[in-house]
Amino acid sequence: MEATLERGNVLEQPPENLEGVPAWFNESRQAGWKRFLELAMPTRRDEEWRFARLKQLDFEGVHLPDPEPPAGHRGAAGLEKRAARFGFINDTLNESEVNLPEGVICLPLDQALAEHGELVAEHFMKSESTLGSAKFTALHQAHLSTGMFIYVPDNVQVADPIEVFHWLSGDHIITFPHTLVVTGRNAQVSVVDYFQSDSTARNAWAIAVNDLVAGPGSQLNYLVLQDLCDQARMIQVNTTTVARDATAKSFILNVGTAWARQESLSRMEGENAHSDMISVSIARDAQEYDQRTFQHHVSPRSYSDLLYKNTLYDESRTVFSGLIQVDEGAHFTDAYQTCRNLMMSETAEANSMPGLEINADQVKCSHGSTAAMIDDEEIFYLRARGIKSQIARQLVAQGFSVEAITRLRNEALEEIVLSFSAREFSRISERVVT
Repeated sequence: MEATLERGNVLEQPPENLEGVPAWFNESRQAGWKRFLELAMPTRRDEEWRFARLKQLDFEGVHLPDPEPPAGHRGAAGLEKRAARFGFINDTLNESEVNLPEGVICLPLDQALAEHGELVAEHFMKSESTLGSAKFTALHQAHLSTGMFIYVPDNVQVADPIEVFHWLSGDHIITFPHTLVVTGRNAQVSVVDYFQSDSTARNAWAIAVNDLVAGPGSQLNYLVLQDLCDQARMIQVNTTTVARDATAKSFILNVGTAWARQESLSRMEGENAHSDMISVSIARDAQEYDQRTFQHHVSPRSYSDLLYKNTLYDESRTVFSGLIQVDEGAHFTDAYQTCRNLMMSETAEANSMPGLEINADQVKCSHGSTAAMIDDEEIFYLRARGIKSQIARQLVAQGFSVEAITRLRNEALEEIVLSFSAREFSRISERVVT
């Protein structure tokens, strides 16, 4: 898959046709560019961008990376046991390691398009972006050249997780990571997407899209570990569809980047479909995490549970806007939505806008949001046992995140998330002490 990439501003650069891909994919890229040009940039009058800092949408001088990325992969060590590992530097495949059960397709998107084009086309970007970033999703569609395609056929369980590393390197570059995961009937898989960068990624962007399709009776776990450098920015759009008797669990950890907007839509399309949406964010300095969620219950007797936990230091800021929608006829729905904010500074800011839209009978739906400082009694209790005040505060902050992390109910996945969060708390502790 080759194309000549110029270093002009990405907002003014139409996509060129790629070689070695099905015609429909090039047509999709051109359609994405057309839609990108048609859609306006977000403004303060857009409800979906309420409370957002629009000045962060600065693409001045942002360009596609050089075709030859820097050598070497410098991401996290990752999991001790894994079924596969893929590493991308600036959207170029740098490493791969595969040990998967027979029948599982786990390929870079360009190779999957060449070998399994019809299967990819059946699921590729089928859902419309409805939470505010349609323009940037269209830009992603226009400039997408590779990513990951994972397909687990009926009755196949992948015991160990699949890891995908996305590494950014370079000033004012933009990447378009893409992950498409499809599970067949009674299949099982866990996928971990890492987003990291070095300090050269000044004013760099990642506009990521991932689609999760959980087939009937299947179990699909998807984790995002975001640890980009403090000068990078990110938009991520996630769409999950959950079939009858299937369970989909998505988890997002934020410990990096200057600004991240993450939009997560989960659609329950069959009875006894179950979706868990979990997030932990540790914000410091002037970081901002803008989180938009939509739990859409289409079928009766479906379930969803959302828990977002944000720990805010310094002048950091979070925005949470979540909606539970229960369609007509989706009776006996159980849906819950909770956003909790731990304020570690009087200058931090948390904005929460939970919502319900119920159009069915005999449902159990609730939503809630809290924002509070650490209780003085908790600190007193720890200090009475010889623990210094600053250490006590950090221990409480770390414990605040644990409830969400343990919902993964997988020791290996919990351990990797805890290692990332512990490292961030350690950075903050060292800065406070010094």
